[in-house]
Amino acid sequence: MLHHLRRGRGKPLLLIHGLGSSWQTWAPILPGLEAQREVIAIDLPGFGHTPPLPGDVTIATLADAVTDFLTREDLLGIDAVGTSMGARLVLELVRRGGVLGAVVSLDPGGFWQGWERSFFYNTVAASITLIRALQPAMPALTASPVTRSVLFAQFSSHPWALSPELTLTEMRSFAASPSTDELLRNLAYGEAQQGMPRGQLAHPLVIGWGRWDRVCVPAQAARAQALFPDARLHWFDHSGHFPHWDMPTQTLQLILNTTADSGNLEVKDRTKV
Repeated sequence: MLHHLRRGRGKPLLLIHGLGSSWQTWAPILPGLEAQREVIAIDLPGFGHTPPLPGDVTIATLADAVTDFLTREDLLGIDAVGTSMGARLVLELVRRGGVLGAVVSLDPGGFWQGWERSFFYNTVAASITLIRALQPAMPALTASPVTRSVLFAQFSSHPWALSPELTLTEMRSFAASPSTDELLRNLAYGEAQQGMPRGQLAHPLVIGWGRWDRVCVPAQAARAQALFPDARLHWFDHSGHFPHWDMPTQTLQLILNTTADSGNLEVKDRTKV
């Protein structure tokens, strides 16, 4: 069972976080989403409060775990949003068919080539090592706009403006998640993301990309769209790797617009976890 937050009212919407993170990464846009949708924000296996998988941790095994969760919860066909590694995961679920409805994929990983692969792995691995070493000082570091800017320079276009609470939570999650290291290596050097031919997409798919992304460089957006030719590409002009942090209002509107008329799950009264 995946630990998850479930609240709000309306058509269900699944949120999938990125590498080393948890459901709390969505804090900047959760209130806006909950006002119009029933939000199900999960912790993937090995992240947040969900125990790790017993075997290999890959995009494929995470996709299996999410599919099992949605099947048990009677949520197959749910609209979904993913960020970073979670954005690649929702693309994989779209490719499999029959799992998700309308999808927004925000700066998905997995489309690097050549030097980009080792750049991604080495820079993120170095960041994780530093984050773990600095845990005792992390409350003070995330409280300062100056040190916050240093810590999040690769991930945000304006890290000094991020909230201390959000950044501290993210740093704690990165340090504590048991599946981060294995999944990082698999993301960089494991299976290549497959796409789907033109004309097979059953629901709206938008791939969003920050023009200042320093984790998944903007040149990768064209590769993602080439593998999913029916997808619409949306650019966030003033965002880094996490548009829901750097441009929350625009990200919220993109999600609501994309998933507004997908015609998927009926609204049900549910017990919120």
